[in-house]
Amino acid sequence: MSVQSRARLARIRTFIDSLNLPAVYLILVITFVTAYLLTTLFGRGDFLSSSTLTNMMVRSVALGIVAVGQTFVILGASIDLSVAYLISVTAVMASYIMQGETSNIPLALAVVLGIGVVVGTVNGLIVTRLKVNPLITTLGTGLVMHGILNASFDNFVGAVPSSFQVLGYDNVGPVPVSVLLLATVVLLGNFILQRTTFGAHLYSVGGSEETARLSGVRTSRVIIGAHIICSLTAVLTGLFIVSRTGAGAPWLGPDGVYDLESIAVTVLGGTALSGGKGGVWGTIAGVFIFAILATLFNQIGMDTYLRQVLRGLIIIIAVAAYQYRSKEQAA
Repeated sequence: MSVQSRARLARIRTFIDSLNLPAVYLILVITFVTAYLLTTLFGRGDFLSSSTLTNMMVRSVALGIVAVGQTFVILGASIDLSVAYLISVTAVMASYIMQGETSNIPLALAVVLGIGVVVGTVNGLIVTRLKVNPLITTLGTGLVMHGILNASFDNFVGAVPSSFQVLGYDNVGPVPVSVLLLATVVLLGNFILQRTTFGAHLYSVGGSEETARLSGVRTSRVIIGAHIICSLTAVLTGLFIVSRTGAGAPWLGPDGVYDLESIAVTVLGGTALSGGKGGVWGTIAGVFIFAILATLFNQIGMDTYLRQVLRGLIIIIAVAAYQYRSKEQAA
């Protein structure tokens, strides 16, 4: 590489560093511009049309909501692999209880929210009291839910009333109700993390559980609380999905790969798997990157399996670049 090229790259790098933006936002901008150029080059749809942008936002809702909850547990140096199965439990139980009747909605909501609290509490207690690795704990509770679902149901069950499908299909002005729900979850999640004692304690526990404990933080309660929040976001995701499908089925959560993808976008957004660093804004940027890629792949007609390969490579490269930049900034 010539001296001029190295100097040009150094100037670009200095400019980017001066912006003081998390790497995920730069990746988001690059992904969006690249997607626009590729769809224009191949002549496959109008990437900047209002319908395409709206579809991308709606596509982000399910993953975005559960990823906010995943951010909480990862910030506490834990993890949750049970969310996909809890999404299925929520969808099935909600539609089974509602049976197409609006009058049954309150009962269905109470039941699924109660299930979410129980699952989150069980996960948290096993991790904190029995000291079982959270990966094993949540995988185990997820498999228990998976087994119960498949033993009880083998197809779509029940139905949600049309009034409940407002969540999945209606708009408030030009903005989909589901996007407003996602925005509410993100803002609430950010408020809890940045403006409450619980949020400060969660960062502290993720940074060093022993130091937090010696400082008087009830670390077990914090981790249990993070797991409950994560489970409740999985419940909200299940309610959104069933509002669009009209009925619940055992495979809705696992087929969406919400456990692995929620972890991927959280880490892509800059939340450290070791805990104590990150936040929901980076996570949502990661969610939008996934939504842009999904739209791009659909518009250019890319093979399904090749999509998975490229998404995996992009995640690895993006996270590696983020870690490299973080180490340089710390040096």
